Amino acid sequence: MQYAKMMSKYGWLLFVLSWLAACGHAPEAPESPAQPGLQSILGGAETDGFDRAITVRTFHFPADHGPHPRYRIEWWYLTGSLQDDQGQFYGVQFTAFRRALAPPGPSPHANPWRTPQVYMAHIALSDTTTSRHLEDQRIVRAHPQLAGAQAQPFAVWVDGWRLASAGKAFLPLQLQAESASFGMDLVVSEGKPIVLQGEQGLSRKGEQQASYYYSMTRLHASGTLRVGERILNVHGHAWLDREWSTSVLSQDQVGWDWFALQLDQGVDVMIGQLRRQDGTRDPYDSGVRVDADGTYRVLQATDFTLTPLKYWRDDRGVRWPIRWRLTLAEPPGALVIQAAFPDQRMDTALVYWEGLVYVLDPDEHVIGRGYMELTGYH
Repeated sequence: MQYAKMMSKYGWLLFVLSWLAACGHAPEAPESPAQPGLQSILGGAETDGFDRAITVRTFHFPADHGPHPRYRIEWWYLTGSLQDDQGQFYGVQFTAFRRALAPPGPSPHANPWRTPQVYMAHIALSDTTTSRHLEDQRIVRAHPQLAGAQAQPFAVWVDGWRLASAGKAFLPLQLQAESASFGMDLVVSEGKPIVLQGEQGLSRKGEQQASYYYSMTRLHASGTLRVGERILNVHGHAWLDREWSTSVLSQDQVGWDWFALQLDQGVDVMIGQLRRQDGTRDPYDSGVRVDADGTYRVLQATDFTLTPLKYWRDDRGVRWPIRWRLTLAEPPGALVIQAAFPDQRMDTALVYWEGLVYVLDPDEHVIGRGYMELTGYH
């Protein structure tokens, strides 16, 4: 069954209603006519019966590549900065979200339709040759033939889109996803080892909010992209993020600004800035710096500052910061992060900005590329 483009202008409301109805709760009014509030999905109100990310744990692989159904929310996130044979750059994104409608029972139900799990997937392509951003989404309840995830051999699939191990080992991975106007068939292979974000993989977002979070910050990627009728051979770098939790945002947090940057000299930098309702700096802002040899250091809020320099206003009147100054307490020091082009907004169930960025030195020379994610803007 194909569910592409199933969400209409207000399709997000059906999605949120299905989550809340399955939990037996009446929905609150949405925070805006354009998208649901992140609090309705990532907040901490409904945690009874779920496990929570509270203390440091030992990660186990390959098991932790797979799903964690005892936690309410989870995602697999892959982005890439890819170059074609003519030297043109493209950004690619694949994200699969799992969301539990209710805590799982003591044992799986014999009927595969009787599941509390819902999957949503996003794919997107940023074409710098035309300054076009293409996106699509699919949403479906978990079923072996429709959507799900497994640890070994690893696979996550949502209505025909699939990210899966090519063999018994986790890497290489193959990403296959087709939409009406674009598609991707990529192989992602070994690069730098796993990085545990935050406190040995426990990424705190507040006093009672945290997730388990690990990344693979520089993987090799190659394959083909389809843009309309064009088939492009591409190669470059990819970034894989894995995160699961039951409560991510606190009541005074409205969204985040997130950056995954791959610099030409081999250094990778992740920066996450949580935005508070009162506009003050959040003490739980965090990041990581990964050297070329794979060694890394976790960054605290005091290790960096982010300053927006330029905004793009979309057709709804929302201002998105598309150029930033990032100042790090240690090398590489001061950097500028610039969107490859302004309109890389994801017009999906959750409206957010997600796209390819360039990293510039103080003299405006491109010294790297990466991805930026902006959420919670109204």
